[in-house]
Order: sequence, then C-alpha cells, then structure tokens
Amino acid sequence: MSLTTTDFSSIDPTLVVVPWYDEVVDPIGHDPRSQYVELFWLNVLGPTTTWLLRRLVGGLDSYPDGYELDLTQTARALGLGYSHGTVGPFTRALQRCVLFGAAQSLDGGLAVRRRLPEVSQRHLERMPEHLRHAHRAWRRGKTAEGTDGRRALTLASAMVAVGDDADVIERQLLGLGVPPLVAVVALQSALDAAAGHSTPEAA
Repeated sequence: MSLTTTDFSSIDPTLVVVPWYDEVVDPIGHDPRSQYVELFWLNVLGPTTTWLLRRLVGGLDSYPDGYELDLTQTARALGLGYSHGTVGPFTRALQRCVLFGAAQSLDGGLAVRRRLPEVSQRHLERMPEHLRHAHRAWRRGKTAEGTDGRRALTLASAMVAVGDDADVIERQLLGLGVPPLVAVVALQSALDAAAGHSTPEAA
C-alpha cells in the first residue's frame, strides 16, 4: 500500500523504516541530533517531530539497512499515545516528517533522511528575528576565512581526538572567547570529521 501523509493512522502495529539516500544532501547535511537542527530545524518541525526524527535516525544507526518501528512503543517512549485508526500527536509528527522533507513515504514504510539540509529561505523568513540573526551568524562562522572559525576548529578537533565530551569541548571553546555559533559549527564539524561523516567545515 502506498502511504500518503494522511495514511499513517491506518498502519498498525509497525512501520518499516529505511534510510533515504541523497547524494546531494548527505555529504553536507546536518545530523538530526546536531546542534544546528536543535537551533533551527526545531522551529520548523516542532519539538515532537524533532524528537521523533531523532529516534528514527537512532534506529538506523543500529540497523543501517532498515528496521520495523513499533508505533505504540515509540509513541509511549515520546510521552504520547497511539491508537490504530486515529490521528493524534504521534501520527501528526510522522506526517510532518514527510511534509517538511525529512522523510518520504514508501510502499508500507518510511524512508528517513539521516542528514538534513540547511533550512530553506522561506522557513527562515518565518522565524523570529533572533533566530534569523543567529542563522546569519552561523553562516558567517561556517564560511569565514577569519581566525575565529579556524582556531575553533583546530581546538575542537584536538579535544575530540583526546576523547573529551562534546559538552566539555563547547564550554572550553566559549571560555576561550570563541563566539557561540562559531563554537557550535566547529564542534559539529570536528565530531563529524572524527566519525568519518565529512571533512571539517568551520574554516
């Protein structure tokens, strides 16, 4: 059966989840559990959908080729209810994953992005001013040739290499005077590079 964004309530008790491979987005995108997603995609997806997406991608870490998602169990883990044949917050979260391009419906299942692109300009325009300002600062921190980005990435990479926790690294960068969003980008780039996901990007 081909699913649409209105059909998730009829799927019971499991949903097959598989990875959505995108040759354009995957090399440069953002892990749904990254700080970029928490800063910017959260405003687009909403908290329930963001948490659900993190769960879906976490499952693909354990089962890279795909797995069966127990809908009732997953809903309860997120503090939600799920009843076959009804549309509630959990079903709407699945729908929003598709609506905003984080997943796509397949025959009896769901293909989920493991990396999200930058939020679109139309979504940015709907965000509060402080988030629009933060995203502009993030872009400057990502692309600038200046010393802040390079220095932050060098420090973050060194701390990742010796096994420091992400929270510790971020606090250290901030304590050294690195601008907050530059620190976020440098940390994520260093973690991604260490995991083999991408090359460092906070130049």
